[in-house]
Amino acid sequence: MADPLEPLTRLPGVAADADAVREALTRVHNHRANRRGWPSTAAEASVRAARASASLDGGSAELPAEGPVTDPVLAGSLRVAEALGGLLAAWRSAPRQALARLHVLAAADLPGITDDDLGRPRRDPGVGERLDALAGLVTGGTGVPAPVLVAVVHGELLALAPFPAATGVVARAAARLTAVGTGLDPKGLAVPEVGHYRAAGEYGEAAAAFATGDPEGLARWFAHCAQAWQVGAREGLGIADAAGG
Repeated sequence: MADPLEPLTRLPGVAADADAVREALTRVHNHRANRRGWPSTAAEASVRAARASASLDGGSAELPAEGPVTDPVLAGSLRVAEALGGLLAAWRSAPRQALARLHVLAAADLPGITDDDLGRPRRDPGVGERLDALAGLVTGGTGVPAPVLVAVVHGELLALAPFPAATGVVARAAARLTAVGTGLDPKGLAVPEVGHYRAAGEYGEAAAAFATGDPEGLARWFAHCAQAWQVGAREGLGIADAAGG
């Protein structure tokens, strides 16, 4: 059976960008501070990712000096970040269940969201079928380089917007799970969300271009994601440098 994503690897720049992302992440994982002390650097990367992701969805990126987080977008993003490790097995075997859980965590405090909305995809025609197709890719339906699959998961969820809210937080978390699950960033040391945040305008435009399905739009999205992951790798190196070693 033909690999449904293989044609994407022949788009201009995609293969080279995938190699660049892998090389950047290898440097992060080889940093001395990440050889034994990676749980602490991964925890810091997770918090930074949650803050940047919340900001991209219109929430606050600021953690209060004391007391609980009151911004509902940031609170949801932090809950998602904390839960990712426990969702990895589900993501590998039952991605739709993992997505539902991500949405529950991300959207629980958002205004206008009811219990009936949480974790339940829209019933519009085609939504379920596209989620099933995406789940098939995540569970072994493609052999493309991991950076390409990560970008497809991220872009497809942004384009499909399967849930009534928290689309961005869920999509970025799913991309992060894919990076961990494929071994691209197995310890979650990079912070690509910072890369997306620093190029927020291009992030939105490139995501819209991906949604068209045109080759130029797809290539633009992959180029943006590759750049964001390389920025995220540098952010991870900065975290490791600060940790010492």
